[in-house]
Amino acid sequence: MNYRVPQPVPQVILDDVRGAQKMLSGVSRVTAMEGSRHLSALTGSPVHLKCENLQRTGSFKLRGAYVRIAGLRPEQRAAGVVAASAGNHAQGVALASSLLGVRSTVFMPVGAPLPKVAATEEYGAEVRLYGQVVDETLAAAQEYADRTGAVFIHPFDHHDIIAGQGTVGLEILEQCPEVRTILVGIGGGGLAAGVAVAVKALRPDVKVIGVQAAGAAAYPPSLRAGHPVSIDNPTTMADGIKVGRPGDVPFAIIGELLDDVRTVSEDALSSALLLCLERAKLVVEPAGCSPVAALLSEPERYGGGPVVAVLSGGNIDPLLLQRILQFGMAAAGRYLSLRLRVSDRPGALAGLLGVLTTVDANVLDVSHVRTDPRLGLTEVEVELHLETKGPEHCTQVARTLHGAGYTVVG
Repeated sequence: MNYRVPQPVPQVILDDVRGAQKMLSGVSRVTAMEGSRHLSALTGSPVHLKCENLQRTGSFKLRGAYVRIAGLRPEQRAAGVVAASAGNHAQGVALASSLLGVRSTVFMPVGAPLPKVAATEEYGAEVRLYGQVVDETLAAAQEYADRTGAVFIHPFDHHDIIAGQGTVGLEILEQCPEVRTILVGIGGGGLAAGVAVAVKALRPDVKVIGVQAAGAAAYPPSLRAGHPVSIDNPTTMADGIKVGRPGDVPFAIIGELLDDVRTVSEDALSSALLLCLERAKLVVEPAGCSPVAALLSEPERYGGGPVVAVLSGGNIDPLLLQRILQFGMAAAGRYLSLRLRVSDRPGALAGLLGVLTTVDANVLDVSHVRTDPRLGLTEVEVELHLETKGPEHCTQVARTLHGAGYTVVG
């Protein structure tokens, strides 16, 4: 990394992570490590996927939540726990609390996807919907904790949470001892900090690289400043890493131990999700795809040895998945939208579709516009949505339409 933050020795150590691993035995799964031939060919190095999307509750969050709640004193357990989350942390806290016999209350935003709300309730938590954004939900959960004495379970800014997440790093070293680089998504920083503690203690030669969405990248400016700073209005489809300010505890560790933090675009995230679904047969949420997005964005950076990309979660609302897949297909050049002007006469549309048949373009949707004042009296505008085979095929479609006399206006 280009910036080093002067910090004391990190307060989470390898013994903490090993203790968390013993505590999680029989609770969390040792998730699979799957090879990716496509990514391996792209980078020139073996690439393995650490499938935390197949963890119980669908993400790594159960690990830290269980360790944190298991460490509470009896009187704290009796008071119950409270958390605020739009999804993964909520489910991790709910299941961990149920396994430990602790009452849990989880505040979620009013607009939280219904499948995530239902799953959190099924894991045993009382769900309270409050606020339109996570900051409002977080404030409500903290007020509840102050009022009732329930213990607030932070999603990333606590030593026990980080120790629990660090067990992912221990498993990576056991499953892929020849690893040279580990890529892990960063929101608040709990997972990346935990993995760095475990890996750097045992294998200081292994690079640990964090990945953030470009629209929600609070770590690069924070590392330059030497302390956590907030960014305004973080924006990304990857809601699992959409955090406006690093956590104090993980920031100290990341500044000391991580080798680099890189950012990825929304196009790269959607393309990575599509790749995981098509090539690896894995449903992964956008935040969980961020390490794969980094590989797709700069494959030449990772040619120095085996790479492990941590797929941190797989909880995604089906409606969002549908939109992201369409976005990903467009980013990959496999979904093309066109607007053309044609003569408003019988057979004109059939002629246009016949031209598309000659270039093997699959028509997904077609619509007519006749009321645009820019149209001539005998013109109609046709909007087409096409499924194509990639960027070269898109170019071929456009050239064929132009050669047939059609004018593409958008």
